[in-house]
Amino acid sequence: MLCIHLKNTGPYFCLAAEEYLLKNFSEDIFMLWQSEKAVVVGKHQNLLGEINYPFVRENNIALCRRISGGGTVFHDVGNVNFSFIKNVKSTAEISFKMFTAPVVGALAKLGITATTSGRNDLLINGLKISGNAEHVYKNRVLHHGTLLFDSDLKNLGLAIKVTPGKYESKAVQSNRSPVANISQFLKTPMKTGEFVQFLLDFQLQNPENHFYNLNENDIQTIEKLSSEKFKTWEWNFGYSPKYSFKNEVEIEGKKLSVKLVVEKGVIVEAEILGNYFRKDKLQKIEINLSGKKHFYHELLGLSEIKEISSVFF
Repeated sequence: MLCIHLKNTGPYFCLAAEEYLLKNFSEDIFMLWQSEKAVVVGKHQNLLGEINYPFVRENNIALCRRISGGGTVFHDVGNVNFSFIKNVKSTAEISFKMFTAPVVGALAKLGITATTSGRNDLLINGLKISGNAEHVYKNRVLHHGTLLFDSDLKNLGLAIKVTPGKYESKAVQSNRSPVANISQFLKTPMKTGEFVQFLLDFQLQNPENHFYNLNENDIQTIEKLSSEKFKTWEWNFGYSPKYSFKNEVEIEGKKLSVKLVVEKGVIVEAEILGNYFRKDKLQKIEINLSGKKHFYHELLGLSEIKEISSVFF
């Protein structure tokens, strides 16, 4: 098994690296990586419906979509991500436990007892410290998970805090769980970097495993994939399943109701009601919204709603 430690902390690069290694290597792989602040949604989720958009936008938190299913997770440098890529003869061989067992074993070496939940999470004393997901490509499976080690749990909670009822769709929805950091359960304090090295050493104690450094071609190919797919609006926002959005607010004593239908990230229907705008202006806004991306920076370009564009998210 190849053991890799990604030093690049760009979330899009890291997600692209997983796909590149899955589809272009033949060896089994174990990889560790950390990223700058990011919210990462599952492949089949509605990105906007899983986040606190104003908070995420104001705090420059990257918005990303991964190739696996499952729910939304928060990344920062205090969160350690692990990825297993393994060849299998049949999908019947695949189980989450196959990939979480090594992590549970490593934590046991630190005196920590971690258990699995029915939702593919790892728990310590009933608190979630790891969310996991998988993606199968031909005869290879990618299993990856988070390990909250010393993450900013306040930011985590605020970034994925959603307002019920705003977004409706058939998209996969996340199950929110109480979380904790692994570091708070350690008998002997460790820094995040020391924890990463410990996990690497735990894997490398197997003589069949060896360390692999990405070469220049690997890096260039991953950067290209990151730029052409993982950083794009089409992948992160446009891939969201069809959804409807509704919001009702009162501004300066006047009412405003917004209803949108969005397909592939683009507004296909808009209904604006209330007495905040004159009737003729309501119709003009509805027409102007149609065909626009349901994207904050795009709606800022509509002068009629520029000052209240946050109402549309």
